[in-house]
Amino acid sequence: MIPVSSGTIMGRIARLRELLAREKTDVFLLFVAERYNSESMAYLSGFRGSSGALVVSQDRQYLVTDGRYALQARAESPLDVLILDGMSLQGKTAEILRQGGWKTAGFEAERVPVSFFRGLESSVSSWKDCSGLLPALRRRKDETEAALIRTAGDLAYDSYLEVLGAVREGMTEKEFNALLEYTLRKNGAEGGWTNNGFIVASGERSSLPHGAPTGRAFRKGDMVTVDFGATVDGYMSDLTRNFSLGPLSPQGRDIQDTLLEAHLRAAEALRPGVEGKAVDAVARDVVIRRGWGKHFPHGLGHGLGLEVHEAPRLSPASRDVLEEGDVVTVEPGIYIEGWGGMRIEDDYLVTAGGAVCLSGGKGREAPAL
Repeated sequence: MIPVSSGTIMGRIARLRELLAREKTDVFLLFVAERYNSESMAYLSGFRGSSGALVVSQDRQYLVTDGRYALQARAESPLDVLILDGMSLQGKTAEILRQGGWKTAGFEAERVPVSFFRGLESSVSSWKDCSGLLPALRRRKDETEAALIRTAGDLAYDSYLEVLGAVREGMTEKEFNALLEYTLRKNGAEGGWTNNGFIVASGERSSLPHGAPTGRAFRKGDMVTVDFGATVDGYMSDLTRNFSLGPLSPQGRDIQDTLLEAHLRAAEALRPGVEGKAVDAVARDVVIRRGWGKHFPHGLGHGLGLEVHEAPRLSPASRDVLEEGDVVTVEPGIYIEGWGGMRIEDDYLVTAGGAVCLSGGKGREAPAL
């Protein structure tokens, strides 16, 4: 894993300070426990350990962790590293807050356990929920981040192709999933997704948009949907491809043609200033016009980066407006109970000139194996 440069980290801290000033917040706290919230910690500090706290004010920046990570934290982060010395993470953070003299502290209310917060509550006079700051900060990808997502997309698709060569009748969904996970690591990925498993759904189970792999064996005539990705230096790709064991049925071809048209038209609509719900509507209108509207039950896509689901959202309910530097998925799907389903997904970088596909866009049509 390539360390994030000190200049990049300090640039992100500077942008966070600008947001804090705008929010009239004196200090910001971020916590990681058992790797939960580790993506934001890595983004802001470079530190990739499983436990720690980040404390950032306008003139100070502390990374707090325990002795297991003393060497790692100092090697990975340009921030001032404080190692716990007989104190708990909660106790040390509370001490820093009291000594700092700050009045208003910002934190991510949706990502801090209530019990942990209670131990800090009296350390400052007021608290402010700043849950929207880090998603906004992480949303716009720089050239390095976009390049890592592209690499992750290429690696994921190439590994998927390699696994397709081993598909046979009788292979189970779990066996396919395990082989894909292994192949990704063999080919250089850190793995699949950090907090989500792949989707491998065959036959009638492919009508489940989030069908986790089971012991069901592939059969002749099955449609198989695979939603997968790779992680490279912490950044993730997210693709969905389909294959069939035998020729596609006429209905299968019509569904595939519908999804291809919806996908391409939506990708063409990805531009700065366009609402997420408007991009969703472009794809959804195609699916409705071709008679499959009631079988498209989810939003069109989502942001992507250090987590597989980030801001912005592309859905009928989205209030997000696309910005230059957003990386989003486009993934229209059609699912029919008792028959099966298909989804076609790729990853796109939003630029001033339109969308750039970061995941290659190869193999969108389902091969017959």
